[in-house]
Amino acid sequence: MNATGTPGEYFERMYAGSADPWGFETSWYELRKYGLLVAALPEERYRVCFEPACSIGVLTQMLAARCDEVHAVELVDAAAGRARERMARAGLDHVHVRTADALEPWPRETCDLLVLSEFLYYTAAAGLDERVTRLLDLAAPGATVVACHWLGRSADHACTGEEVHAVLGRRPELTRLVHHREAGDLQAGFLLEVFRLDGV
Repeated sequence: MNATGTPGEYFERMYAGSADPWGFETSWYELRKYGLLVAALPEERYRVCFEPACSIGVLTQMLAARCDEVHAVELVDAAAGRARERMARAGLDHVHVRTADALEPWPRETCDLLVLSEFLYYTAAAGLDERVTRLLDLAAPGATVVACHWLGRSADHACTGEEVHAVLGRRPELTRLVHHREAGDLQAGFLLEVFRLDGV
């Protein structure tokens, strides 16, 4: 585990070595997990979705079918570029992908769907609560917040998926609507939760 947070150089190296280093386009595990995430969303339609750490945009494209606008960011420009190409090929002009950090300003004040998928465990445990606070500030009251994280352990992660979801579960402003846990070997286990953002 990386106690200080995973540095951006790690992701640059991963995408320099492969256009799809985690197999988001081809892995049945990833595609099925994304399908479950989208199916678990309680509202038929969302006005504005914000997806930080969108990688090459596989989940982003799936979310686009349920949203009037999707704003996605990715730290690595090569990955963001692939995501933009994917949206252009699909004719999804309501999807906007930028090369940026999750907390850099974006074109809308708030969203009604916040997607936290497979990236918060790159945040050091000591800073996780503050990062979650800042992300939740981007969502409007009543928004859907969905989180999904692998339950395995990796030296490249700064904390575990269990720790991420424990922090989310302790937030008084979040009401849990969906809790889906899949046990399995090192690859298959993950936790998917959906929350409603309420007032405190």
